[in-house]
Amino acid sequence: MKRKFDARWVLHLLLGLGGLIMIVPFVWMILTSLKSRADIAAYPPQLLPTEWVWSNYQAALDYAPFGTYFRNSLLIAIGHTAINLMLATMAGYALARVPFRGRTVVFMAILAMMMIPTYTKIVPQYLIAKGMPFFGGNDYLGRGGYGWLDSWWVLIIPGALTPFAIFLFRQFYLSLPRELEEAARIDGMGEFGIFARVMTPLVKPAIATVALVTFENSWNNFLWPLLVTTRDDLRVIQVGLAAFQLAERTEWSYLMAGSTLATVPMIVLFLFAQRYFVQGFATAGIK
Repeated sequence: MKRKFDARWVLHLLLGLGGLIMIVPFVWMILTSLKSRADIAAYPPQLLPTEWVWSNYQAALDYAPFGTYFRNSLLIAIGHTAINLMLATMAGYALARVPFRGRTVVFMAILAMMMIPTYTKIVPQYLIAKGMPFFGGNDYLGRGGYGWLDSWWVLIIPGALTPFAIFLFRQFYLSLPRELEEAARIDGMGEFGIFARVMTPLVKPAIATVALVTFENSWNNFLWPLLVTTRDDLRVIQVGLAAFQLAERTEWSYLMAGSTLATVPMIVLFLFAQRYFVQGFATAGIK
């Protein structure tokens, strides 16, 4: 009994040290956002500022149109999350509960898509978006204009549906007892009713997990919005942070203040959804 207690104590100590190491960069970011230029340039570096400059946050908001960047990131993240939840739940349910020819092949293709690195798809996605027919001055062959570039379409549609979400929902739907849908069919319920009213309410951990992961990935996306937009009113918050990195110097206090403001929504979202998030990954791992 004593040996078991000692083992748990060591485990908790290691986890605490790991958590402390992961928290240090966030603490440094917040403290740097409250420093003056003299404190940031001081050598050796000091943890606490000698002067707490709370006005850095207001100056950062005035330096660039962060309200527009924040709004754009929020709309894109919500759009990605809603589309991914709607389509991935239906695809996962079909792969798990609806027998059709080629179902295994489709599932294998989805698994293969999960193995393709994200950055290898950037150029093909860009060319597809640029050659979208009947958009941005393009003809029916996708020539003559710029397609979806510099529009909301290119920010929301590509990447809205992820193979990971389909895989996770399939695993959860497979775990549900078949007696539930059989009882619903006996009561005269159709396939979509079984999906929407019987099965989907039972996979809340998967819904919370996919929603949190999708929102986080969309909120932190930098490269794709940078490549496909040039208009300032379409910039997202991660791209907007680059405004503080000038050729002459980097406004570190403003950059850290903006980064703090960009990080807070994700921290709050995770605190509210962490129970379902952890449960979702733990349950998916034993399916």
